[in-house]
Amino acid sequence: MRQAIVAGKFYPANPTALKKELDNCFNDIRIDAKSGIKGTVVPHAGYIYSGRVAARSYAVLPPADTYVMLGPNHTGYGSPVALSIDTWSTPLGKVEVDHELKEEIAGSIIDQDELAHRYEHSIEVQIPFLQYRFKHDFKILPICMGMQDEETAIEVGMEIARAVMDTDRKAVIIASSDFTHYQPAHVAESNDRYLIKSILNMNVHEFYNRLYEKDISACGFGPIAATITATKELGAGRAELLKYGNSGEVTGDDSAVVGYASLILE
Repeated sequence: MRQAIVAGKFYPANPTALKKELDNCFNDIRIDAKSGIKGTVVPHAGYIYSGRVAARSYAVLPPADTYVMLGPNHTGYGSPVALSIDTWSTPLGKVEVDHELKEEIAGSIIDQDELAHRYEHSIEVQIPFLQYRFKHDFKILPICMGMQDEETAIEVGMEIARAVMDTDRKAVIIASSDFTHYQPAHVAESNDRYLIKSILNMNVHEFYNRLYEKDISACGFGPIAATITATKELGAGRAELLKYGNSGEVTGDDSAVVGYASLILE
């Protein structure tokens, strides 16, 4: 069992309080699933900071057999690209891993390694959003990326797409990433929208060029690139930015913000 380690920190540990917090995230947002969505990019900060941005994507996600969840490895523990097969627990209940899809990925660049996930928040914070929308009628495939270079991200994306097609899964791929960290709000938004343009173009090579050109501190760039790669293989042909925001909109301090974006690929 992979226990929730940021409950009470990034989101409430009490189930009733967590549901209320999620209600607030979705307040005034219409829940309207779009069947053609193959993937999404969502932030992973504390819900009070980025929850309403993330909710914009979750409000339109369609039901799926499995949500393939890609997050960066902030801790440095474990394998460079690591898959968890444990059951994941949050205050809203337990979620099982898709073991058949896991078997299709076995032997690839993606290792099975629980240590990489044990203290990492980037995937955990997404699961209550899925539970809020879909109760318990889904499985997950959590993959944590410490190696995030272009070649690795493309290989991970191709492996995911192949496994999804071979198992005939109805799957949605979730890339967990914040964007610019600790820059003035106007700098963060300018740089982030410059990088987001390459996501909208669904161009991985352009994405890395822009990332390095501006030295943009988006923490989950590998998961984003892997998601672009996989969703294109699975038939996605367009991307859309649903919402951009930053932490300063909550704190009132624009001098050093973290940028957040919600995008869908369909």
